Amino acid sequence: MQSLSSKLLDRAVEQFALLPGIGRKTALRFALFLLKRKPEEVEAFVRSIEALKTDIRTCRQCNNISDNDLCEICADPKRDGSVICVVENIRDILSIEATSQYRGLYHVLGGIISPMEGTGPADLHIASLLSRLEHPGISEVLFALSATIEGETTAYYIYKKIPNRENLIISTLAKGISVGNDLEYTDQLTLGKSILNRVHFTGK
Repeated sequence: MQSLSSKLLDRAVEQFALLPGIGRKTALRFALFLLKRKPEEVEAFVRSIEALKTDIRTCRQCNNISDNDLCEICADPKRDGSVICVVENIRDILSIEATSQYRGLYHVLGGIISPMEGTGPADLHIASLLSRLEHPGISEVLFALSATIEGETTAYYIYKKIPNRENLIISTLAKGISVGNDLEYTDQLTLGKSILNRVHFTGK
C-alpha cells in the first residue's frame, strides 16, 4: 500500500500495523475509525493503552498480570489455594479460565526451557514455584504446559526439582491435547476435559 495523503494518518497506520496479525488495510480501518470518534473517546482509548505500560503490575505470587500486588485470582478467597497450576504464559491462564473447570491457583513460568531459543531454567520463574511448593498447605501441582518437546522437558525438569513429599500430588493434563499443540490453541471443551481427567505425572 502506498503512502497516504496525510503523514499523520500514515504514521498511525504504521503503528497499528505493528500489532500481530494486523496488515496495513486493517490498520487503516482502525485509524479511520478513531478519526471519526469524538475527541474524548480517543483520549480514553489512548489513556487505556498508556496504562498498560505504566500501571499494570506483575502478581508477586504467581507472576500473572495484575492491577495490585496480588492478582484477582490469588486474592480470591473462593479459589482452592491447595492446588497450583503451572503454565507457560498469561494467555494459558485465560484459556484455562475460559473452561470454568479449574478453581485453584496458578504459577506463570514466563516461558519454557528451549535451548534453541536460548531459554534455560534460570530464565524462568522456577525458583519461586519451588518455594511455593514448600508450603505444607499445597496438596497438588498441576502441569499445564504445551504438549511439545520443550513443554515436556520443562515439566520433567521441575518434577525432578520438587522436594519429595508424600502428601503432594504431581499431575498433568490428560492426553486429550494433541502432541505439538500450544495450550492457547486448544479448544475449551478438550482443555476442560483434560483438566478434569488429569493424571499423575511420572516424568516418563
